[in-house]
Amino acid sequence: MLAEAVRRRPAMLLSMATRSDASTLRAAGWMAGWLTLMVVIAVAGREAARELSVFQIMLLRSVLGMAMLWPLVHAAGGLAAVRTDRLPQHALRNTVHYAAQYGWFVALTLIPLAQVVSIEFTMPIWSAALAVLFLGERMSGRKWFAVLLGLVGVAVIVRPGAGELDAGQLIALASALGFAVSVVLVKSLTRTDTAVTISFWMLAIQSAIGLVPALMVWQWPSAQVWGWVVVVAFCGTYSHYCFARAMQHADATVVVPMDFLRVPLTALVGWLAYSEGLDLFTVLGVGLILAGNALNLFRWPAGGWRIRRQS
Repeated sequence: MLAEAVRRRPAMLLSMATRSDASTLRAAGWMAGWLTLMVVIAVAGREAARELSVFQIMLLRSVLGMAMLWPLVHAAGGLAAVRTDRLPQHALRNTVHYAAQYGWFVALTLIPLAQVVSIEFTMPIWSAALAVLFLGERMSGRKWFAVLLGLVGVAVIVRPGAGELDAGQLIALASALGFAVSVVLVKSLTRTDTAVTISFWMLAIQSAIGLVPALMVWQWPSAQVWGWVVVVAFCGTYSHYCFARAMQHADATVVVPMDFLRVPLTALVGWLAYSEGLDLFTVLGVGLILAGNALNLFRWPAGGWRIRRQS
């Protein structure tokens, strides 16, 4: 029996590696949806903000998003399907996420966009550290190197200026930490709750949080802005659904570095939609980010690379 077990072990290891690779590819597919929707929402949000306050945009996003999510809720079994025993964790996650979102927009009004984006993408470092501390995930040297390549790529693209932190930079840093806490809480919630449940409670709780602030600055959107608001709501709803599904298939330390691609993709859309510059630094940064993601997604051969001895 022992000999038989030893004989079957390579096949079992190969099967486990194959399942792991398939899960990583599924996570990458869901993250592709997340990235696409997040790039679109950046454009729609900018256009909507020309007329409406951030509080109002965030409330309309949640309320309209609830209606857009309902077909998935209904298909899953209705309200019974989104019952959860972890409502306090959902409330905590969405309170932190709402505050982080608001802080990010405030930082945009206080410091240059390049600094905001650069500081925001310290989030994967915080996410990885928190996932290791609170979720028991393993952080290999290869994963750390993938994160490092991504951070260097982002720094090359945005080229933040040196200097002491001011109020806007501190707010942006707190926002990045808030997003990291939100990511870790989502990963924890995926262990018991479905992506539909997580998305439903995100919309419900953030609607409740944002109701009073939005009503204080309320104005009816014009017909054109209504179109942008609907796009914001759709992308905001289903981007988080995609992210939650990605988290169900892979560790946060694998999923989060894929989000680095949002920077070059947003730069490309800015160039196409707003004629914003796409220079050599951006191209170099994209290369580093792609290298980091490739390193994170593809597995080394079992046992590592070995040099064959000459006889």
